[in-house]
Amino acid sequence: MNVRSLLLLSATALVVPVAALAQDARSDPAAPAPVHARARATAYIELDQAVVADLNRDDTVAYAQVAAGLDASIATARAQGQVSYRYERRIAEQGRYGDNDIQTGLARLSYRVARPLTLEAGAIATRTRIDVRGAAPAITDTADASNVTQLYSLYAGPTLSTHAGPVELGASYRFGYTRVEAPGVAGLAPGSPRLDYLSDSTGHEATVSAGIAPRRVLPFGVTLSGGYARETAGQLSQRYEDYFGRGDVLMPLTGTLAVTAGVGYQHVEISQKDAALDAAGTPLTDRNGRFVTDQASPRRIAYDTDGLIYDAGVVWRPSPRTSLTATVAHQYDSTSYTGEFDWKIDRSLTFRAAAYDGIETFGHQLRHGLQGLPTSFVVQRDSFGQQFNGCVYGDGAGAGGAGGCLNDVFQSITTAGYRARGVDAVLSASRGYNRFGVGAGYSNRRLFSPRTAPGLSLYGLDNDSYYVQGLYSRRIDRRSTFDASVFANWYDSAVPGANGSSGDVFGTGATGAYTRSFGRLGATAQLGLYYFDQQHYLDQLSAQALVGARYQF
Repeated sequence: MNVRSLLLLSATALVVPVAALAQDARSDPAAPAPVHARARATAYIELDQAVVADLNRDDTVAYAQVAAGLDASIATARAQGQVSYRYERRIAEQGRYGDNDIQTGLARLSYRVARPLTLEAGAIATRTRIDVRGAAPAITDTADASNVTQLYSLYAGPTLSTHAGPVELGASYRFGYTRVEAPGVAGLAPGSPRLDYLSDSTGHEATVSAGIAPRRVLPFGVTLSGGYARETAGQLSQRYEDYFGRGDVLMPLTGTLAVTAGVGYQHVEISQKDAALDAAGTPLTDRNGRFVTDQASPRRIAYDTDGLIYDAGVVWRPSPRTSLTATVAHQYDSTSYTGEFDWKIDRSLTFRAAAYDGIETFGHQLRHGLQGLPTSFVVQRDSFGQQFNGCVYGDGAGAGGAGGCLNDVFQSITTAGYRARGVDAVLSASRGYNRFGVGAGYSNRRLFSPRTAPGLSLYGLDNDSYYVQGLYSRRIDRRSTFDASVFANWYDSAVPGANGSSGDVFGTGATGAYTRSFGRLGATAQLGLYYFDQQHYLDQLSAQALVGARYQF
């Protein structure tokens, strides 16, 4: 099964339940549903004409675009979900870009099968950067854009929540799959060593828990839990395993404040095989630019930790609209700080901030990022191919609150495991005819690789990234809308570049779009201005303009 078939199958698997649930919501008057239960779906086709200008080098590219897409959502007492998918065919007319296909989409679905059982699923298709050292082009919608590739990922699984007397029981399972197309040109300075670019990965994760709430039996609450996660990648036969067991107590101090403490055991191991080498000791690569795995090599340990883990923290919930958790822990042989703050300021203004720390692989972190996105989200009217590769904002109509950012995941695409630490913050708001969102954060990756493996070693090297994004949308009147977005990203890597050097990469840009509808037919005009600076190697200032027409079914 090729990638396009896989994506279409995934999209169908997520769209069909939404359509079926929508039919169920309409045809079953006895089904439980909130007063404002709703289901809608809109399909469209689109024709566009675009021009891209490299303002540094006086180079112009023109292409035509044919697109088809679907936007669907449902919100009932049992189901919350949204799907946005778009397929584009670019037809080159002038300049160096060739014909190519682009797919972008996001799907999130939660369905309560019965009172104790919920099914959850999500999928994403987008274009994103490959190598943290490489170019940072904002215009990612061309076949030969440097350091950009097409990515697909999905996950699904059940969650069980029930009780036996005073004991609350919980269990969950998640399956995930991620596929990355051939990396192609990485936009690196000549002489830069090639990294282990991910091809695909498959993941499984299961958790169980049993607990008693405070004041049900004892003055404090007690929870026992355990879990197992496994991720396998095709590149270098990488394997990630994590299992744990622990006990936690929750002691209320006041009606709004409690303290927590926990202790347990955890084992995390990441291993892989060697890359095959040529006579000079240089890793061999296949036609897609990925390392060739030496199947005869022993399995080498890239990261391994096991032993006692313990933590303590506070939980503060002054109102149903505000909650804060903060924890300090001993794990991964060091001190770890995590926390989360959610604040629903009013019915249309929501803020969320989180600090995280964990041992990850790309596929595992992306799956958790998808799970954290809202089931009702804002879809930007963006024909430049920048959808869903950064912050996703909640629209206030469903579960998920402010939204979430995937910038930390898409910092770069590598098979190597890493320790991920950072902070994210998202603000989402709607005021009358105005809607806006802001996301910002910092991410650090400390990479792991076998210290004794031949070829390039990444052990202990750090990648840092900082990012900020903004979205603004205004409904001018019943027929017209204005949308604008702005972003800035900065990457700093200790991974060697050309001749062992490394440097900063900075990228920024802004877009604006005006849309006018004439019944089912609509017209769009969009402009974009972008800049990136790849230290010691390349910088680029570019502009893009597009006009198009869309017909909605």
